[in-house]
Amino acid sequence: MIDVIDIVKSFDGNTVLNHVSTQMFDGKVNMIIGQSGSGKTVLMKSVIGLHTIDSGKILYDGRNLPEMKEEEIRSLHREVGMLFQGSALFDSMSVLENVMYPMEMFSDKTHEEIESRARYCLEHVNLPEHVFQLMPGEISGGQQKRVAIARAIVLNPKYLFCDEPNSGLDPKTSLVIDQLIHDLTEEFGMCTVINSHDMNSIMEIGDNIIFLRNGIKEWQGSKEEIFDADNEALNDFVFASNLYKKIKSKITNK
Repeated sequence: MIDVIDIVKSFDGNTVLNHVSTQMFDGKVNMIIGQSGSGKTVLMKSVIGLHTIDSGKILYDGRNLPEMKEEEIRSLHREVGMLFQGSALFDSMSVLENVMYPMEMFSDKTHEEIESRARYCLEHVNLPEHVFQLMPGEISGGQQKRVAIARAIVLNPKYLFCDEPNSGLDPKTSLVIDQLIHDLTEEFGMCTVINSHDMNSIMEIGDNIIFLRNGIKEWQGSKEEIFDADNEALNDFVFASNLYKKIKSKITNK
């Protein structure tokens, strides 16, 4: 579990995160949502440690990130998997080599053990074996995302961070990727944190939703609880489209 306690982050005197406190749970998909400029990307980067916060605590199972020494931070990063917005695969490496890369960098296992683990992860994200030796440019966007997920989980992380995982994908493929992330989160008991503005993702897999507005956490709850939320800003954000307004109306009027 990750506990965020009263964190503040400013840039050039402009407060972007204003005393934000929240919890991100193991075995759950924790989603950070909000309009552009709400602070959701800064929150994720602060929790990962890419931004140094001005004050507050970020506890990884009780370990306070801002107080960690360099060696402790390196050790923590071995427990973290990252899924980048554009997949960020290496064009000069095959699919299999891309997934093997983190283990080659951060583990002392043999080449055979590393390849075996990489193959296991690729199979786990439902990629056929003939894809393993292809280059990233030779596979579809949805397959590239699966490879990126396999690479993110190859070190068996306790924490998985995903930045807009459905960026650039069609709606059908997005649903498949959502379900894959959700299933892997439950199977491995990871604390998965997703930065997203995709309403379909929020409604499909949002176990724990954190809504930010102007750098302040305004609401937190599950995808089921969101329909009963009385936060006007949250409702304006989530139910902006006519479709979701109709869905909410039907549910609340039952």
